[in-house]
Amino acid sequence: MQRKRFDDMQCPIARSLDRVGEWWSILILRDAFYGLTRFDEFQKHLEIAPNILTRRLAGLVEEGLLEKVMYSERPPRYEYHLTPRGRDFRPVLVALLQWGNTHFAPEGESVILVDTATGKQAIPIMVDANTGKPISAGSHIIAEGPAAGEKVKRSIGELLERRARKSA
Repeated sequence: MQRKRFDDMQCPIARSLDRVGEWWSILILRDAFYGLTRFDEFQKHLEIAPNILTRRLAGLVEEGLLEKVMYSERPPRYEYHLTPRGRDFRPVLVALLQWGNTHFAPEGESVILVDTATGKQAIPIMVDANTGKPISAGSHIIAEGPAAGEKVKRSIGELLERRARKSA
C-alpha cells in the first residue's frame, strides 16, 4: 500500500508530518537529541529492525533533518548528526514530552525537562515571541498566511465561521 504524501498540501502541519509523521522517525530524532549518532546505537536503544532503521535514517537525511558523516573509511561507517532543520524539531519533542507526561503517564513522570542552571523541573509552555504571552485557544487563532492559496483560505474561513457560530 502506497503511503499518501502531503508535500503538495499548503498546510504546514501536513507538510511537517510528511517529513516526520512516523513514530520511528520521531524516536530517532529524540535519540539524536540524546546524543546518539551511530547506526548501532540507534538500533540498540530503539530495538528496531536494521532494514527499518536504514529506511528511516535515509528518509531523515533526504528531508534534511540529519546529515550522514563518514567516520571510518575501512570499513565505511557513518554517523548521523542533526542539521539546523533537525535541531529546530526540539520544541516539538519537548511539547510531546509534556503532553505525554500530562495525559499518558498514570504511573507518574518518567522523563522530565530540567533547567540546567537551577536543577529544577521546567514546565514548558508555548509563548508568542512578539509579546511573551502564553499561546492558548482563547488568545490565539489560526489564520491564513500571506502565501495561502484559495483552498487554504476557504478552509480557514469555514473553520473560523464554525468557531464564531459556536461562540454566539
